[in-house]
Amino acid sequence: MSLSSFAEHRPQIALLQSSLDAGRLGHAYLFSGDSVSALESVACALAKVLNCQNPPAVGRSGLPLDCCDTCSSCKRIDAHEHPDVHELRPESKLRQIRIEQIRELIRAVHLKSHEARFKVAIVSWADRLNDQASNAFLKTLEEPPPTSLLLLLTTEPSALLDTIRSRCLHLAFGEGHAAPHDPGVVAWLESFVETAAQSKAQPLARYRLLSLLLTELANRRKAIEKQLSADSPLQKYTDMEAETEEKFESELNASIEAEYRQQRGEVLGALLWWLRDVWLLASGTSSSALGFPNLQEKSVAIARRISPKQALDNLRIVEQTHLMLARSNVQETLALETSLLKLDL
Repeated sequence: MSLSSFAEHRPQIALLQSSLDAGRLGHAYLFSGDSVSALESVACALAKVLNCQNPPAVGRSGLPLDCCDTCSSCKRIDAHEHPDVHELRPESKLRQIRIEQIRELIRAVHLKSHEARFKVAIVSWADRLNDQASNAFLKTLEEPPPTSLLLLLTTEPSALLDTIRSRCLHLAFGEGHAAPHDPGVVAWLESFVETAAQSKAQPLARYRLLSLLLTELANRRKAIEKQLSADSPLQKYTDMEAETEEKFESELNASIEAEYRQQRGEVLGALLWWLRDVWLLASGTSSSALGFPNLQEKSVAIARRISPKQALDNLRIVEQTHLMLARSNVQETLALETSLLKLDL
């Protein structure tokens, strides 16, 4: 199958093709979804694209945007016989990926390519990496060889070590990854979309959108602090020792930060889903695929005044900011300001 044939995963495929077009493909991806075999099909298609000998389309970077499915490279990858495409699955009786398997994969990835543009390593059921294998894999994930691509596939991304997840770009596939339905998040998004639809996002309008987002996040942090502080032992006991008090304060702050990051992710996730809707509409996709059908009228109005490329750029801008905030301790306000002021709505 070619990459473009995965119509049910159009947003994810479009992001991959946009990265290929710009020459900014990541070095390691975590693909999650409801079926590892389906993820293997996508990973195999991406490996074919990178090494296709007769690509039907080539991007600005010179990299192929899709595969022909008929050249010898494509056929050998489909047959699992390509010397530069390595596939790894759990083998032991415990259904774990062992450190010996990872060491062999690392060795293969570091060898000189036989013929391929990119060496590709596909790790199926990546959540089955045992701790030793995960730790052995970290350095390669962090500093992979040039012109190599690492693809980790799983139905349970939360089962991977944080250190593994943080070194990969995460793409979620499948029906299990639906638009959020939390009433508070949806209510905020409706207000955001209403403001965006009222006028084209000139500088003043963009600042209004930024203010809506920052205010929502600030209110959520205050609510989290109030709730968790009320439940803390610090409020129940006044005569604890200094060391114990410091321990509880540290735990409270960590809990507040963890819950806030979770809720911030939900808000930005909703924004990403809506931007996906606008991109789908701008690209001529049926409204039946929308994550937020209740916002269709306003989404259509915005989609009509921007191009599919502008809509996809909006999606990528927020996706990159979402990933950056999730994976690092960058200054939140600055990151969000930089992101939202670039949106073209």
